[in-house]
Amino acid sequence: MKLKRFLLRYYPPGIILEYEQGGILKTRSIDLLDLSPATDVDKVVEEITQKEPLITPGKVEQVQKLVARLQEKIGQREDHHYYLFKVLRAHILPLTNVAFNKSGSSFITGSYDRTCKVWDTSSGEEVHTLDGHRNVVYAISFNNPYGDKIVTGSFDKTCRIWSFESGKCYNVYKGHTAEIVCVSFNPQSTQIATGSMDTTCRLWDVEKGTEVANLSGHTGEIISLSFSSTGAELITASFDNTVSLWDVRCNKRIHTLIGHKAEISSAQFNWDSSLIATGSMDGTCKLWDRASGRCTATLRGHSDEILDVGFDCTGQRVLTASADNTACCYSAITNQQICKFFGHDGEISKSVLLYGCEAWNASTMCIKRIQVFINRCLRRILRIKWTDKISNESLWKRTSQIPAGDEIGRRRWRWIGHTLRKPCGSITKNVLDWNPQGKRSRGRPR
Repeated sequence: MKLKRFLLRYYPPGIILEYEQGGILKTRSIDLLDLSPATDVDKVVEEITQKEPLITPGKVEQVQKLVARLQEKIGQREDHHYYLFKVLRAHILPLTNVAFNKSGSSFITGSYDRTCKVWDTSSGEEVHTLDGHRNVVYAISFNNPYGDKIVTGSFDKTCRIWSFESGKCYNVYKGHTAEIVCVSFNPQSTQIATGSMDTTCRLWDVEKGTEVANLSGHTGEIISLSFSSTGAELITASFDNTVSLWDVRCNKRIHTLIGHKAEISSAQFNWDSSLIATGSMDGTCKLWDRASGRCTATLRGHSDEILDVGFDCTGQRVLTASADNTACCYSAITNQQICKFFGHDGEISKSVLLYGCEAWNASTMCIKRIQVFINRCLRRILRIKWTDKISNESLWKRTSQIPAGDEIGRRRWRWIGHTLRKPCGSITKNVLDWNPQGKRSRGRPR
């Protein structure tokens, strides 16, 4: 092995070694997650040289300079001033998700209008429209850190992979029997994982466009998934109140993380994949040891459902977002709450802010109005002019739609099943039997 050069990584702090072995260029990372301005540089360099044979005595001085630069960067205090930069009228229907590439120079948006759009961050101009799905584009992702491919998951039960440069669709992955709600590239950008409402997770080969594995075992819908930093392991979070840890090299389940009392909303690895954080509708966040599958801590502090969880770049802090309008920050080392964020007037979620609304009876007139609106949107999406003589039945067949009344009925039964699985004290479950007395006055509340 021959060391070629050093690469500095600021977030999370570390040094990348680029070396040649057997004529092939490879990389190896040295993580310095505990580095701080008060750390003894000489001691850190001594520990690195003892563990890493690629660093010879002649390279020690260079490593010292790199560690010192990392210390300087960590010690910098930056007071950012945030302001509204641009407002983009991105889609004709509401957005479902937003994702940036690693550098932040570009971002993508998914929408109910069945498209994904690529945008230039600095100019705010649309670069590409990725058109091809036949239903809502719900899950989107870049293949970071490369950023040359985009994956989209849709309610049409398919997943598509696109070229960032040209906007061309490389492959369409078919196999799920229900809506795809989460997607992710592995760190090597060789595989894609898709999670679906059909309770399965599937792995796909990026180059060949074929299915690699069908990871089944959950009894509820899979709504979140995440690869480890090495790409060797995958976690899937489900509405069956559990999280599964999979070895994607042999496609076998390693652990089932059991402990939450309600549906899982989010699951994430920390940077070195030693810990897993899970957020649940039971209002708690749990930390798990990846190696043993044991729960190491239960983080409390929210009074309502936790909708999202995440680690900081070093994996030493955990952030939770909740339906109680607050966010909490915890130490992953002491498991103590560091601070709580107040200020939002609605539920805090990673992708959407849920506003108050009114419930209307599904009368025949109401359903007809909804159907008229849907038909108008479909005709606009397909660029059908009023002069084109196309019946609504032909329009539904062309777009794989069913009448609005039937769709409302299906979704109502699915929502009732989801609500009945909630704990007895849940407000949404109690509302099913709620019988308010009196009569509400007509019109908007004043």
